Amino acid sequence: MLLNLVRPFARDRFLHLLLIVGVILSFAAPFQPQHWVHAIDWHTIITLAGLMMLTKGVELSGYFDVLGRRMVKRFDNERTLAIFLVSAAALLSTFLTNDVALFIIVPLTITLKKLCAIPINRLIIFEALAVNAGSMLTPIGNPQNILLWGRSGLSFGEFTWQMVPLALAIMFSLLVLCWFCFPHKKLTYHAHDKLHDWQPRLVMSCVAFYIIFIVALELKQEIWGLAVVAVGFLLLARRVLLSIDWSLLLVFMVMFIDVYLITQLPVLQQALSGINQLPAGGLFALGIGLSQFISNVPSTILLLNYVPASLLLAFAVNIGGFGLLPGSLANLIALRMANDRRIWIRFHYYSLPMLLWSALLGYGILLLLKQL
Repeated sequence: MLLNLVRPFARDRFLHLLLIVGVILSFAAPFQPQHWVHAIDWHTIITLAGLMMLTKGVELSGYFDVLGRRMVKRFDNERTLAIFLVSAAALLSTFLTNDVALFIIVPLTITLKKLCAIPINRLIIFEALAVNAGSMLTPIGNPQNILLWGRSGLSFGEFTWQMVPLALAIMFSLLVLCWFCFPHKKLTYHAHDKLHDWQPRLVMSCVAFYIIFIVALELKQEIWGLAVVAVGFLLLARRVLLSIDWSLLLVFMVMFIDVYLITQLPVLQQALSGINQLPAGGLFALGIGLSQFISNVPSTILLLNYVPASLLLAFAVNIGGFGLLPGSLANLIALRMANDRRIWIRFHYYSLPMLLWSALLGYGILLLLKQL
């Protein structure tokens, strides 16, 4: 049992790389370990832990098997199934945030692999791109928008309206790409597979725990909400807690510390001192470029110290979620859940072209709006 818990940490090459980077940065940035605990966004870690337990509970209940079989029978070809899943991921991310949408869509997608022959890795990649596209629409779609909304002084509707052109343009582009990347190939249902039993009691418990957890998050009592969920599974279904990839939480914690160390680099702080003097194009490129290496949420936090929460900044950091893997934490969540090393390289075959195209779209829309 202990070996099963330790094994993911020992095999996690990405975690090992982040630890090595952190050690190197410790020699270049001011070394203050007592500040590292404050560098971690504990709200994100606690939220992620709760969602991991809840989705794993639904997965082990067998309900995704039931839902997956219904979906396979409803969609007769690969293309329509892919477009439905990608659209669903984007729609869910607009009001449930991008990471929550992934915790619903990706486990369901993985279940479909047992029911029919589908390109599972390609589907998960497109779902990761979809939540980045869909979540940029609303102020609550992702953490960077929550930050920008709070600083902008705009209403919910005003913020959403200003993001509509970019969100719709990128989502339409992604669906067109999805049309060409997934063939009109008939899905073959594995009729010989046994119909899996599912556990309604565990599913209903997960729903109840989810409601409690969300209410706790709203009341800023997330630690108590997490405790209720953890104790509930400990009493009801201990195997849920033993089946979770806990190393993912450590990956996020080390990422937060690494980003903190990067922002403390004297050379970076000196370079950022002149940000408010950059032209619009320079700030746009900086927001996208920074996101590629320290993720778009830390980039937003960093840049808001120097520039106002403008539409240009919102476009830049949201577009920055595409491209390299660190661009958005949602990318990491989706690819980790796929549990296939080949997906890490293949992700960039689609995400890098999406980054370039989205940057062109975004800057073009900004120039057009400036003319109006």
